[in-house]
Amino acid sequence: MQEWRKRNDALGTVNRGDACESGLCTLCRADCKGKCETWLASLQGRKTLYPRDFGLVTAGSGNVCPEGVGYHALRIQGYAHGANGLGEGLSNDADHCIFPNVDLTTEFGQSIKTKCKLPIMTGALGSTFIAAKYWESFAIGAALSGFPVVIGENVVGVDKESVIEGGRILAAPELDRRIDVYQKYSDGYGAIFVQLNVEDTRNGVAEYVIDKYGDSVIIELKWGQGAKDIGGEIQVDTLEYALFLAERGYVVDPDPRLATNQRAFKSGAIKTFARHSRLGGTTEATTEQLELSFMESVSYLRSLGYKRISLKTGAYAMKTLAMSLRFATDAKLDLLTIDGAGGGTGMSPWNMMEHWGVPSLQLHSKTVEYADILSQQGLNVPDLSFGGGFAREDHIFKALALGSPYTKLVCLGRAPMIPGFLGSNIEGVLNPESRERVSGNWTQLPASVSEIGDRPESIFASWYDVEELVGKNEMKHIPYGAVALYTFADKLACGLQQFMAGARAFNLSEIKRNDLMAGNRETALDTGIPYVADATDDEAKAILKKGVAVK
Repeated sequence: MQEWRKRNDALGTVNRGDACESGLCTLCRADCKGKCETWLASLQGRKTLYPRDFGLVTAGSGNVCPEGVGYHALRIQGYAHGANGLGEGLSNDADHCIFPNVDLTTEFGQSIKTKCKLPIMTGALGSTFIAAKYWESFAIGAALSGFPVVIGENVVGVDKESVIEGGRILAAPELDRRIDVYQKYSDGYGAIFVQLNVEDTRNGVAEYVIDKYGDSVIIELKWGQGAKDIGGEIQVDTLEYALFLAERGYVVDPDPRLATNQRAFKSGAIKTFARHSRLGGTTEATTEQLELSFMESVSYLRSLGYKRISLKTGAYAMKTLAMSLRFATDAKLDLLTIDGAGGGTGMSPWNMMEHWGVPSLQLHSKTVEYADILSQQGLNVPDLSFGGGFAREDHIFKALALGSPYTKLVCLGRAPMIPGFLGSNIEGVLNPESRERVSGNWTQLPASVSEIGDRPESIFASWYDVEELVGKNEMKHIPYGAVALYTFADKLACGLQQFMAGARAFNLSEIKRNDLMAGNRETALDTGIPYVADATDDEAKAILKKGVAVK
């Protein structure tokens, strides 16, 4: 079994707890003092692409043909010739075949194309309190970086200040705040998604958003996620709030309306209540009924005025994967996000995360097989986004290559949240009056930060890049968490450019499945990606035989 590396001596990074395949800790804390690779990259940016202590060290990798099936067992091709997709005016010579000339812009959609500066998007940041507390950092950082953000389910339903009467929203201050913050700093790249689940549909979220924001927002239907096969959940620690959520129509566990549970809460035996969303699509008995219901939902959203509609599905078995692809194709959706097992942002039942669903690599491999079946019938497969345990630039390349030519984005769940936490903690120390506002958790800078710098200008590698974008006067309104996210995104961008340049793919459309190799036979079998010793072996032998024939 693969042993995930907790410490990387070459980069000088270490995980506080157990490490996932993504390189993130299994349990990522908002108050963490460092320093996993994502944490450090939020401060030092592209410097973390290279071994530390340059000039004093040599470094060698131990990640060669690892055991087990997963994205970790895919390896990226490099070529000694060629240059595919170089921009206009550039030629295949040494001065032009450099990684800064790699174009990372992407677009997705049917009749309306949504352009992005980077081929990434966030996972759904919904009603969890951690998403609300750090929203400015997440949204502003993503908007400045030019990639999409997804507002997840239940934001209106859990907002005590929202007003809902008869399935119509009269006020939704938290949802408004989230949309407005992103759109204020967006320059036309990226997008804001608003997700719909059963409760959101009943509460009239789609109607409210289209009436107030028009088609500037992408609406996303939700079938599931990679973390769990039940609806979303949060925990609340007051009886009053639990009763409020039950009144709003949510499933609350334990039931706060029962006298025994109220007594147990008051005595301290019950300390929190979990609010759950409903499962989607539970009333349709057959595939045909489900497709009819789905198409009716899409038609209704289009009748409201939505011009861009997406679907997110989870780590379900092959039948549901096939339905999501076929339904999204027939409905001409703009994006389909497919999220593999193992992800999540903090509230999923732990053993469910550990033991349910199809892992990302296998799920995404079957996605491509099924998409090819649809394409061979002359159907236009919607653009895809792959999610499920991604955090680094190598993950992004591998997901784009595995899903080629369908995958236009890679969905990052937990990784973009870490810069928000870290930047907020630093801001709370350097500007103590802001600590409560930015949800800072520190009272002093830990050594892991102070050894880098003691002012924001010396701590964040991208501070002046952000200042250049927004202007010196506006910089005082930019949360440090947004600067950290921009810095992290810059590291991902540079790392991805380097991988692409090595594969001689100078724009994203040039990344192909044959740019990957399987590090072990088992992964080759599951993915259809050739084993490292087999990749281009026929071409190699042809070169050798041609050479022998030359007189």
